Amino acid sequence: MATIGTFTANSKGEFTGVIKTLTLNTKVIFRPVEKDGEKSPDFRVSTADMDIGAAWKKTSREGREYTSVKLDDPSFPAPVYATLSETDTAGQYALIWSR
Repeated sequence: MATIGTFTANSKGEFTGVIKTLTLNTKVIFRPVEKDGEKSPDFRVSTADMDIGAAWKKTSREGREYTSVKLDDPSFPAPVYATLSETDTAGQYALIWSR
């Protein structure tokens, strides 16, 4: 697991921050969206004027809340799956990549 992004929450329920990898360094925003159904995402993930993913609110077996993230772009060989979760610092979130 590797931290590929850091984010802060704002009063509109959005998460703003930066994703940094070997090939990617971009400002990103998670915007809440109205759910169309049980499986529809809770957030759209965008950079500039492009949607690059979606995210779903989840709760772990231990009762901890987190956000499951799927990022995709034509330049990626495959979708990237990650978890957005609060760090030990209040209001700070880490995007953790997993394979």
